[in-house]
Amino acid sequence: MTVLNIIIISIALALDASGVALSIGIDRRIKDRDKIFFIINFGFFQFLLAFLGGYFGCLFNFYVFKLPSVMGGVIIAIVGIFMIKEGFTEEAKIDKFTFIIKIFIGISVSIDAFVVGFSSFNYISSIIIIINYSIIIGLITAFMTSVSFNISTKISKIKFVREYADFLGGIILILFGIKMIFF
Repeated sequence: MTVLNIIIISIALALDASGVALSIGIDRRIKDRDKIFFIINFGFFQFLLAFLGGYFGCLFNFYVFKLPSVMGGVIIAIVGIFMIKEGFTEEAKIDKFTFIIKIFIGISVSIDAFVVGFSSFNYISSIIIIINYSIIIGLITAFMTSVSFNISTKISKIKFVREYADFLGGIILILFGIKMIFF
């Protein structure tokens, strides 16, 4: 596997995290420290799960291939439903994401990296190469997530988006969840 292949795989893996970051970031009440946490969280879990998948190889490949996408999709969709529910409440909840929810979101958008590690890195005999490939995946995810948060900051200045941020973010997350479950 070439570095170009790893970069392409990394971009594909980072798309879910970027989409989730975009939908979370359109809520102007999300603080910068939360955005930074999500960037680090998404990059770290993409790295970690890609590494673990590559390290453990194809032992559980048959059993794990579809199940993680379903679980991750369900978690993302549930977060989307909660965001829509919050859109109906009048009170401004600044701390909408607890630490545990942030971690679950990070893991959910990264489960596919575990599967990629299982299926693509299982033939690599050098742990250093697996670590290097996993670092590339994590860094590209962190970069794309930060770009998504920057874009969402610009989008959230649009009045319609600002007023319906919870609804739009929730719908986007539900669609990502459905995509993860069925595709």
